[in-house]
Amino acid sequence: MALHEQNIRLTFGLKLRQLRQEKGLSLQTLSQQTGISVSYLNEIEKGKKYPKADKIAALADALEVSYDWLVSLQLHPKLAPLAELLQSNLLQELPLDVLGIDKAKLIELLADAPAKLSAFVSTVVEISRNYDMQVEQFFFSVLRSYQEMHDNYFEDLEEAAADFRKRYLQNATTNSHTLAKVLSEQSGIRVIYEDFQDKSLHALRSVFIPKKRLLIINSRLSEAQRRFVLARELGFAYLALSPRPYTFSWVTVSAFEEVLNNFKASYFAGALLLPASDLLPQIEHLFALPAWQPDAWLELLGRYVVTPETLLHRFTNLLPHFLGLQELFFLRFSMDTASQKVLLTKEMHLGQLHNPHATALHEHYCRRWVSLQVLRSMQNQPHEGYLCDAQISEYIDSPNRYWVLTMARSLYPTPATLSSVSIGILVNDQARQKIHFLENAQLQRRAVGETCERCSAFDCKERVAPPLVLTQKQNNQARLQALQALIQRYEQS
Repeated sequence: MALHEQNIRLTFGLKLRQLRQEKGLSLQTLSQQTGISVSYLNEIEKGKKYPKADKIAALADALEVSYDWLVSLQLHPKLAPLAELLQSNLLQELPLDVLGIDKAKLIELLADAPAKLSAFVSTVVEISRNYDMQVEQFFFSVLRSYQEMHDNYFEDLEEAAADFRKRYLQNATTNSHTLAKVLSEQSGIRVIYEDFQDKSLHALRSVFIPKKRLLIINSRLSEAQRRFVLARELGFAYLALSPRPYTFSWVTVSAFEEVLNNFKASYFAGALLLPASDLLPQIEHLFALPAWQPDAWLELLGRYVVTPETLLHRFTNLLPHFLGLQELFFLRFSMDTASQKVLLTKEMHLGQLHNPHATALHEHYCRRWVSLQVLRSMQNQPHEGYLCDAQISEYIDSPNRYWVLTMARSLYPTPATLSSVSIGILVNDQARQKIHFLENAQLQRRAVGETCERCSAFDCKERVAPPLVLTQKQNNQARLQALQALIQRYEQS
């Protein structure tokens, strides 16, 4: 991998600083010995400048090292983790601007305290290894933070979708044939359908071949899935997003820009298929009903010809921004019907919510969640299409209550996998004003936990694992209290 120019400058600066300090030389002294100004030396050490050959030669003589060694990328062994970070080009891949971090200031910080930061980097790398965290997982985590920072509402993408609809589409329920035609006419992208024969490709929705301007869509997809794939591709083209992934779903992740651009194209697709001006009145009407009516919510899927995930994810765009329902979460689970294994495959929290936080390695999610109940219902009963359910989830050992809406379906084009998507809205005064049926007795209420390993409901019939994490936490707390009592007894004697 070619090392980025900025990282070459930083590596040289770190090495120069390290050697100067080992020799006990101040910047002023080194300046006098080399004829290089103090300000220029300072900029070199901070990775802002890279000296010309004559200045490198002068520095090598003053520091009593060879020219070749000074320009090499080798750092002191104590700085090995930092050297590994620089040589990996990870600093260029990290989406620091998205997180509001000035890359220049971070580089200056690296130059000011390299040994301490090297130890920190080493610790972070070790943690990521222990949790088997890959770079792409980090990218997706950053994307979630980016969405949460903006309440998952992006005005520029909303306007772009509205502008596209006004120019090329008049009917919000435009079918896949029409979308493919617009894609061909406006972007020169041809669409074909293929039944991916190779088993390893069954889960793919689509493949884009840029050299041929060809979009290959899995012929097993439903009409709702096809429409989203095409609307997403229209987003890539209309917004001129690059770099971008060429498969849907993900196969490889090369850079954060791909992840961010994929999100933008997907957001565009949701806004295109579910215009806020049309969907918001429908949501407000359903919220105003005196009782929970699952069939009425399922009718939205038919009205807009979208998948449950597209619909509920669109809710996360609109509810905080337009209805003031800012404290909400979104969860997506998948269940393999053969192994019965349940995986959390997407999670997002808005409004600084930390409960429920469903990410838990090798733990068992609470089976009282409506998200999991609806998966079991779909498996145990022959259902075609979708299932919809809701409940008031009262979290054990927490004052928080949520109205949770869940929709489930078979995860085509892999029908042996079931999927549920859920949106949970914190029950507070704002929610009670907007959602009239929250106190209706018809709506089921359940005391729920997060995972069995962390739950204090010892008499729970649905429990599938002992509360090991909770017990350990309680034991540690008891030990701390006993220690404080022991110390206090002797201090007072």
